[in-house]
Amino acid sequence: MFLKNAWYVACTPDEIDGKPLGRTICNEKMVLFRGDEGKVAALEDFCPHRGAALSLGFLRDGQLVCGYHGLVMGTDGKCKAMPAQRVGGIPAIRRYPAVERYGFIWVWPGEEALADPAKIHHLEWADNPEWAYGGGLYHINCDYRLMIDNLMDLTHETYVHASSIGQPEIEEAPPATRVEGDTVVTGRHMQNIMPPPFWAAALRGNGLADNVPCDRWQICRFTPPSHVLIEVGVAHAGHGGYDAPAEYRAGSIVVDFITPETDTSIWYFWGMARNFAPQDATLTQTIREGQGKIFSEDLAVLEAQQRNLLANPHRKILSLNIDAGGVQSRKIIERLLKEERDATQEVSAS
Repeated sequence: MFLKNAWYVACTPDEIDGKPLGRTICNEKMVLFRGDEGKVAALEDFCPHRGAALSLGFLRDGQLVCGYHGLVMGTDGKCKAMPAQRVGGIPAIRRYPAVERYGFIWVWPGEEALADPAKIHHLEWADNPEWAYGGGLYHINCDYRLMIDNLMDLTHETYVHASSIGQPEIEEAPPATRVEGDTVVTGRHMQNIMPPPFWAAALRGNGLADNVPCDRWQICRFTPPSHVLIEVGVAHAGHGGYDAPAEYRAGSIVVDFITPETDTSIWYFWGMARNFAPQDATLTQTIREGQGKIFSEDLAVLEAQQRNLLANPHRKILSLNIDAGGVQSRKIIERLLKEERDATQEVSAS
């Protein structure tokens, strides 16, 4: 269903500020918290004493205290203390590799020995002061692959997001899709069109005229296990489109980290990174609010789609030319899932 030997965004640092957080990722119930010296930790959300949820406990001196009988758990999954009890014989619970990087907490729900932090995708915008970022989190009741389909085919913007980023020219410009190893790239370019409301506001935010013809681009990149980064933007027409100089364009990266919760639900970490007017905090907030509204429109569509598919398991969904990005992304996921299963079977047989 989903890859286990991969890094997923589990939460943002503010979600574990002084308290534990319970979160299910890839059907694994975890508790996340900040332990000794501020290091992040992820353990199975299961007290080894009576099975209570450790996420209902509290933090004390960098250790997690079960809220049921007071077992003190360390970041290594071992019980460190319990009132009036010896703890040497209490079994350790599972520890999941966890890393804090780029403003997110990442976890690896698979085999701990295979977890290499170097495999976390480099995010240029997260460490570069010339970029600004604003984002949020939605919980959505849908298969994570439906969200990938949604993001790899932006034709739906004309209809779902008609009041913000949608416009007829999107569906009139055919997308081009290519596969580069484990990455799928789907691009769409539109020339000499008027910017939709969201992009008109972005142009104004960059000190540019918003009432002149523009060239617009959408370049969607899927990378395993379930990440989609989309280069989007507009530039005054006649200056090179995507390659236009900075003084004529407003471009951004739409950030989409899709973390499966269960087979039919996800944690959707969304945001937008931009490299114009990065110090303008008001603009960052305005874009964040606008983008949040846009993504909330997707939420209703995806959850209704999931309900339909569950109610009609015998019905097949169709794939058209515009679905090439999502289709190729699913093929990569299936191939990697098979490789992961085969590797697990080899280990079990040896």
